[in-house]
Amino acid sequence: MRAPAPSYAHAARLILILSLAPTVGLGIGRFAYSLVLPDMREQLAWSYSAAGFMNTINAAGYLVGALCASRLIQRFGLTASVRWSTVACALSLALCAISGNFAVLSFARLLVGFAAAIGFVGGGALAATIAQSRPERANFLLSLFYAGPGVGILASGLIAPFVLQGFGAGSWWIVWWAMTLLSVIMTVPLWLAPFHADATAGGFVRTKFAITPVLIYLAAYFLFGAGYIAYMTFMIAYVRDGGGGAVAQSAFWSLIGVSAFVTPWVWRRVLALDRGGLATTIILGVNALGASLPIFGHSPLLLAVSALVFGVAFFAVVGSTTAFVRFNYPPQSWPTAIAAMTIAFGIGQTLGPIVVGAITDAVGNLSVALNVSAAMLMLGATLSAFQPRLGRQ
Repeated sequence: MRAPAPSYAHAARLILILSLAPTVGLGIGRFAYSLVLPDMREQLAWSYSAAGFMNTINAAGYLVGALCASRLIQRFGLTASVRWSTVACALSLALCAISGNFAVLSFARLLVGFAAAIGFVGGGALAATIAQSRPERANFLLSLFYAGPGVGILASGLIAPFVLQGFGAGSWWIVWWAMTLLSVIMTVPLWLAPFHADATAGGFVRTKFAITPVLIYLAAYFLFGAGYIAYMTFMIAYVRDGGGGAVAQSAFWSLIGVSAFVTPWVWRRVLALDRGGLATTIILGVNALGASLPIFGHSPLLLAVSALVFGVAFFAVVGSTTAFVRFNYPPQSWPTAIAAMTIAFGIGQTLGPIVVGAITDAVGNLSVALNVSAAMLMLGATLSAFQPRLGRQ
C-alpha cells in the first residue's frame, strides 16, 4: 500500500535547494575537472590514460557510494545524508587544491565521487517525495532537481578558463580553490532549509530489488554512463586542440550548463510518459545526437550546437530514470531502486574515461574516442525502447 505523501508548503523552493547537492557533487565536483584537465595533464606530465583515470576513480567512488547509499540513508535519514555528503564534496575539492601528487589527487577524486553518489541518491529520493506532494506538477518539480548540476557547470565554465588564462600555466590548483569556495557557499542553504521531519528521521526502509524485469533498462543506463562521461571528460581538450582559447572553452562549457536550465520545460511532457523506457529513449537519442556533432569538425557553430543539444538532454536522461522509478515502484522502494539504477550508471562511467583515454593514446586522435562515445549513447537509446512498464508492487 502506498503511504500518503507528506505536505510541503514550498515544494519548488525546497527542490531547488536540494539541487545544490548535485550541483556541488556533480556540476563542480566531477565536471569542473574537465576544465583543468589540459593544464594538469601538461604540468603534471600525464598521458590521456592517466588523465582519464582521474574521472575513472571518481566514477568508482560514485559506484561505491551508490552501493552504500541505501544503507546509509536507512541509518542516518535522507536529509542528513544529503547535507553531510555535500560537505565531504567541498572538502575533497580543497584536497585537490593542495597537492599535485597523483595518489592524493586520486583519493580526492574518489572521495568526491563517493559523496556525490550519496547526495544524488538521497537528494533524488527526497526530491521525489517532495514532488509527490504536488501530483499534478510532480514531473516538473522533479526535473528541477536534475537541472541543478547545470548551475555548477555554468559557474565553473565562467570561472575556470579565465583563472587559467589570468594566472597562466600551472594555475590549476587556484581553480580548485575557487571551486572549493563556490561549493562551500552553495552548501549553506542545504543546512538551513526546513525539510520535512519524516525525511530527516530515516522514514525509508531498504527493500529488495529485482534486476531481471529491468535488465535491459539497466544496460541502457550503463551505456549512458559510459558514453556521456567520455564526452564530458575530453571535450574541453578537444576544443583546446582545435585552437579554442579561454573564451571558446568557457562558452562551450557554459552552453552545456545554460541548456540544462531549460530541461524542466523542454522535457516536461516527455517525462510525464508512463510508457516504460520510451521517455529515456527519446531524451537519450537527443543526447547521442549532440555528442555526435563534434565528429564533423571544430567549427564554433558546430561545437555550440553540440553543447546545447547535448546539455538540454544530459540531465534529463537522469530525470527520466527517476521518473521511471516513480511510475513503477512504490515510494518505500524509491531509494533502493534509484541506487540500483545509479550502480549501473556508475559502472558505465567508471569504465568510460579510462577506455576512451586508452583509445586516444593508441590512435593519437580524440575524434575516434568521441565516435565511440556517441555510438554508446545511441545504443543505450535503442535498448531503453524495449523496456516495458512494470506492475507496481
